[in-house]
Amino acid sequence: MRHNFKYTLKILFQNKALIFWTFAFPIILGTFFNMAFSDIEKNEKLAIIDVAVVKNEKFENDEFLKNALKILSDKKNKDQLFNIEYVNQKQAKKLLVEDKITGYLIVTNKPKIVIKSNGINETIFKYIIEEITTTKKMVNIIANNRLYKEIPTNKISNIENFYTSIYKKILSLKDESINIKDISNKNLSYTMIEFYTLIAMACLYGGIIGMTAINNNLPNMSNKGKRIAISSIPKKKLLLSTVAASYLVQLIGLILLFIYTIFILKIDYGDNIFLIILLSLVSSLAGLSLGITVSCLIKSSENTKTGIILALTMFCCFLSGMMGITMKYIIDKNIPLLNKINPASMITDGFYSLYYYDTLSRYTKNIISLLIFSIILLVIATFCLRRQKYDNI
Repeated sequence: MRHNFKYTLKILFQNKALIFWTFAFPIILGTFFNMAFSDIEKNEKLAIIDVAVVKNEKFENDEFLKNALKILSDKKNKDQLFNIEYVNQKQAKKLLVEDKITGYLIVTNKPKIVIKSNGINETIFKYIIEEITTTKKMVNIIANNRLYKEIPTNKISNIENFYTSIYKKILSLKDESINIKDISNKNLSYTMIEFYTLIAMACLYGGIIGMTAINNNLPNMSNKGKRIAISSIPKKKLLLSTVAASYLVQLIGLILLFIYTIFILKIDYGDNIFLIILLSLVSSLAGLSLGITVSCLIKSSENTKTGIILALTMFCCFLSGMMGITMKYIIDKNIPLLNKINPASMITDGFYSLYYYDTLSRYTKNIISLLIFSIILLVIATFCLRRQKYDNI
């Protein structure tokens, strides 16, 4: 068993094509990703949007909306979003017709957006006003609940004292911040899904390592395999030592990829380093299991097996969002079962859950799914190795 472990390591490190696909290719692809996406969010930074607000009585009485728009249009604010003109309705219509503004806001029974055409700026304007309105409702609900709790509900003996107490409570609420917990990551970036799929691909490319190592032990693929076939070595021990050696080689490649992306490309995977390492370890095992099973099930040349593993890996990564971020969500929406059995989706979803959520339930689910996936494939591979018989080698 120890001899097979050492011999497998030697064979794997001497295979130049294997080293390229599992060590060099993910690093090269990561470099291209960084070149393509490093400035994408900076270049997509929104320009200040010219809008108008109709000044009427209802708008003047809406302190929440007025303050929100004041903050969003403050030129001292580095995140200024709007350049606002306060006009009457006739002037607002004229500005819109002359294309001097994206749209205008008029407050009647509720805030209403008037636009000339549909576009990104129009959508943003509409969305921001809807968010302000929704937040205002939420604040009112919270404030009302606090008032009802803090003001006595017994019979009112003095109406003047009652209204005075309400007034004091409202003043106290006005000066307090109503905290809404934001659990999203501060370095939120939608391009991170591309680097998650890169890690998933590197883990699944470990299947080539597993396939190469197992081929070395098959009698129809190598001279060593012929000697093993007539020996008394238990197939379980043979498989275990081969998997261990392959796993070590794959982890070395994965460590190099993480070092390169973190320290050279400056990719931020978040703060949960231990959990990221754990997910990578489990993902690597899943990739190895896939390659070992393909090698045991398919009786063909090494090039054919390599092609099958590469095709499976790239297809899985495609479904998980490597070639287009939206693909993952399309599959989740229309064929959710496909992503539940797709190892690349399990891996990327595990990283995604660490990056965006403050609970580990989704992460744990992906870890367990990957372990089950690996165990099933390794059991199939062991069963196939034990049943293989050759009349002539």
